[in-house]
Amino acid sequence: MLPTPSAASTPIVTSGASRARPAVELPTLLLLILAYGGWLAVTWRFAHWPLWIVAPLATLLITLHSSLQHEIVHGHPTRWKRLNRLLAIVPLGLWIPYQRYRDLHHKHHCDVRLTDPIDDPESYYWTAEDWGRLSLFMRTALRIEQTLAGRLLVGSFLRIGMYLRWDLRNAWRGEPGIRAAWGEHLLWCIPVVLWVKVVCGIPLWLYFLAMVVPANAIQLIRSFAEHRARPGVRERIATVESSWILGPLFLFNNLHSLHHESPAIPWYDLPARHRQERERLIAENGGLVYNTYFDVARRFLFRNHHVLQHPTGRAPLPTP
Repeated sequence: MLPTPSAASTPIVTSGASRARPAVELPTLLLLILAYGGWLAVTWRFAHWPLWIVAPLATLLITLHSSLQHEIVHGHPTRWKRLNRLLAIVPLGLWIPYQRYRDLHHKHHCDVRLTDPIDDPESYYWTAEDWGRLSLFMRTALRIEQTLAGRLLVGSFLRIGMYLRWDLRNAWRGEPGIRAAWGEHLLWCIPVVLWVKVVCGIPLWLYFLAMVVPANAIQLIRSFAEHRARPGVRERIATVESSWILGPLFLFNNLHSLHHESPAIPWYDLPARHRQERERLIAENGGLVYNTYFDVARRFLFRNHHVLQHPTGRAPLPTP
């Protein structure tokens, strides 16, 4: 969910589901009520419940909210874009404007540019030129987060810091839309901060360190092995199967090959559709499949997932 230090404009590619979607997707609306209502209830109990209960519950609810924001980015849960945007825009995680996340994630869905260190805002790869400009500290931190353990321990701090530095620098340079997105975001942060600090009495540093950062770390588990640089476009998109613990929390975005093929499919239809299309999807992605996130951890807990510099410099365009 975090851009690399440079991201060029790319066309938005959006696929649709094969069958008509309802005007209002009730399961998603119910989950939104659960996420917002649960967050309000759990943070409200800060003064009465021990932190070891409040922090994990709030972390899970912020993670679920992030997954719902991703769902809404793709046109759910209603056919009314302005309503969808309003449902997603409250920044429980504080650190990224919804509009910026939406714009960057849509660029990521230009599948022919997946993993490209310049065109794909969610790529973890680097060009040789950008890598050469990094400090020794940054290179070391990036090498550490190439393992799943490192991604969990330092990745959340690193990615949040990288994003803020990158986006605020672009805002300073006057790139279109960024200042407006941040201005709107800061306004929406006011009620969240007032609720957390004034109403619930949670110090902002504690909310950030004990709830926001861990929630982002959980999301980084999902993105850790989602993509890998390969010549074929479909071969760059992984799938994590049989994930009945984290999968629902990620709204089944672990079935990532299917999601990239048809991002308009609502989350609750993804498992059944994946079962129907499984053989074809695996054939197309070259068998880039993991059996649960425990399988990802078994392979990469202390081993690098990929090389940091893109193996071909830039993602190759598909041959005609």
